[in-house]
Amino acid sequence: MDIQHKLNRYRYHFIVTILVSSIVAFLSYAAPSLLTVLAYFWPLFASTTVLLVVIMAFSGVSQLAAEDHGEKAGEGLLDYVEASRPERTDEEPRRFE
Repeated sequence: MDIQHKLNRYRYHFIVTILVSSIVAFLSYAAPSLLTVLAYFWPLFASTTVLLVVIMAFSGVSQLAAEDHGEKAGEGLLDYVEASRPERTDEEPRRFE
């Protein structure tokens, strides 16, 4: 009776395990094969691969160009923005009431 009692204690675990494994088995039987999925999506995979290769190529070229100029990327733009700002003063701003 000790084994029967332990099995009854875990009966919901067994039911859930059997149910989940049955669903997975049915889905693997009803799902299309991997070759069918690859044949359907090969243009998407190919275009994504080309896009990633182009991005890596251009990012490498732009890093080399920034190193040739001897400045960090965006440093010239930051200098331009800071030059257009007015000088800071230590005075308190006037309050208009």
